[in-house]
Amino acid sequence: MKIRIKFSKHGPVRFVGHLDMMRYFQKAIRRADLDIVYTKGFSPHQVLSFAQPLGVGLESDGEYFDIELNSKTNSTDIVERLNNTMADGVTILSAVELPDNAGNAMASVAAAKYQICFREGFEYPDNLETDFMDFMKNEKITVTKQTKKSEIILDLKPSIFEYHVLSDRFYFLVDASSAGNIKPTLIVDAFYRNKGLQLGEFDLLITRMDTYGKITDDEIVTYKPLEEFGSEF
Repeated sequence: MKIRIKFSKHGPVRFVGHLDMMRYFQKAIRRADLDIVYTKGFSPHQVLSFAQPLGVGLESDGEYFDIELNSKTNSTDIVERLNNTMADGVTILSAVELPDNAGNAMASVAAAKYQICFREGFEYPDNLETDFMDFMKNEKITVTKQTKKSEIILDLKPSIFEYHVLSDRFYFLVDASSAGNIKPTLIVDAFYRNKGLQLGEFDLLITRMDTYGKITDDEIVTYKPLEEFGSEF
């Protein structure tokens, strides 16, 4: 059976990188005594797939990974077993069973929602909502993105699916697919530069609120959280 697990990550553990989190959960699954499937061959490893790496320093309310189990239990049992092994700052939120034809977590990611607020003492100096809404009227939001080999010029506008500002906080639903993944800080940095301001490296507090898959029905595109592609059992 294919299981998708949702968890949150807050506090000091946000500084633990993606590869270390993968190793952490491999050990947690063993401690929880889940009957996980292992690959065949000379060096077997757990059948485990994470949805989307989370940047170091970011918190999240919606991270996901998929596993396969040999024997069936239930959603509550899996959540309780894993939570009994979790370190402070990591909480298992749900476990759902996926249909047999479901894509793995990483391949399913199409978008992510973020909340961005300012650290105390680094707030935007003017009316944030008015200025940002004016900025978003631009036909293009052009930025330079550094890749491993070169720099590329990007227009961020098509990758911003939803946005609003509330109580001096940004909320973005942006492209998080493998082909078009963007960091929400690129949007805020472009906004600041447009206003003749400099965004500091540590001015922002960023939380990924959830991670989404895409559904296309009669050419109408909608996004829903990855946990909603499965069901409790």
